[in-house]
Amino acid sequence: MKKSFGGPAIFLDRSDINTDEIIPAKYLTEVTKEALKPYCLEDLKLKGFDPNGEKLRRARVVVSRQNFGCGSSREHAPWVFEVNDIHTIIAQSYARIFRQNMFNGGMLAIELPADDLERLFALEKEGDVQIVVDLEGQKLTAKGGARTESFSFEVSPFDKELVRAGGWVEFADARY
Repeated sequence: MKKSFGGPAIFLDRSDINTDEIIPAKYLTEVTKEALKPYCLEDLKLKGFDPNGEKLRRARVVVSRQNFGCGSSREHAPWVFEVNDIHTIIAQSYARIFRQNMFNGGMLAIELPADDLERLFALEKEGDVQIVVDLEGQKLTAKGGARTESFSFEVSPFDKELVRAGGWVEFADARY
């Protein structure tokens, strides 16, 4: 496993955050992943969210609602998170292609049921939230202020292998 999972979380309290909001289409002509870095979530309009703010720069985990990564299918959306050291996204559900692109890049797209997600969002009211992810045990622990919550999640054995390998390319290189 090449990437670390967990760390400071940023909460994007909205469903249907689409790939155009994650990385605007005008940047899809960039030839390196690194060139995408400053444009992460540039077009996301959400009360209290600053795409140039310290909270996003420090974040290593994104917590959102359902249908995250909908819209145009593009690998650039997970890539912009990867180059910003965000390797874990937690949501109720994902657009299918975005979700698979996360795992193909060796990153985690964790799905939690709505009730668990509500408990996680409630922690944000306690202060900055730190999340620790145990991929092997399929558990995550979130601490906000003096409160701690634990959650179980499921990742398919194949997707877990992709994450352990560091992504699809590394997985294939090791086997073929």
